Amino acid sequence: MSILKLADDYQLHYQLIEGDPDKPYLVFLHEGLGCTAMWKNFPQRLCSLTACPGLVYDRLGYGQSSTLRKERTVHYMHEYALQELPQILAVLLGERSYILVGHSDGASISLIFAAQQPPMLKGLISEAAHVFVEPETITGIKAADAAYDAGKLSALEKFHGDKTAAIFKAWSQTWLKPAFASWNIEYLLPSIQVPLLAIQGVDDQYGSQLQVASIVEKTLGPSFALMIEDCGHSPHAEAQERVLAEMVDFISTITLAQK
Repeated sequence: MSILKLADDYQLHYQLIEGDPDKPYLVFLHEGLGCTAMWKNFPQRLCSLTACPGLVYDRLGYGQSSTLRKERTVHYMHEYALQELPQILAVLLGERSYILVGHSDGASISLIFAAQQPPMLKGLISEAAHVFVEPETITGIKAADAAYDAGKLSALEKFHGDKTAAIFKAWSQTWLKPAFASWNIEYLLPSIQVPLLAIQGVDDQYGSQLQVASIVEKTLGPSFALMIEDCGHSPHAEAQERVLAEMVDFISTITLAQK
């Protein structure tokens, strides 16, 4: 287990995956209840198929990283994107180029970060991102919150240990705040100019294809939409072979252009 210490009470667990040093890193950002372990073998498979090195890490409050240090606000994804992520990249990757691969909250965080136009960012894969809040988003989170209270999501304890209750309620209660209903990052999208692949399951219980449409229409770089039939909120797990093939093709266009 590798640990990056940002402060005495701010330690992040991470994993590096070996790959071709001449290719960009693939930096994986997990979902709102996820962590490194919950990606399972997907990062290793994608890195192996592309020959790219990889970086997977647990954000503050998740997995094997330190617990949350304060109550979340409606700006929590901006904080992860603009404070935590830049530190990780600076320390662990230095001047190496990279492509972000974000899922759900991790995808929204990736979009926020990409809008800053960091010079070493070469592309972005957004899977099940939210750029605004929809009614189905709230319905889905209410259902998940009720399931957690009923003890039906106890499997999360395997991944988050004694932080499980804190991180689950930080996620659900922040999204269910009345003020969060107006959360929206569409204003940032025109600042994103790198190649982008936006993926979402047609049956995603947390959002509609309007999310992908907004991302593809408003970003200014080459952008591609992929809606996957018979698939919910986690395409990389539910339709892994299709998602791997599409991501490999997308990443290849970037790595070939760098030669």
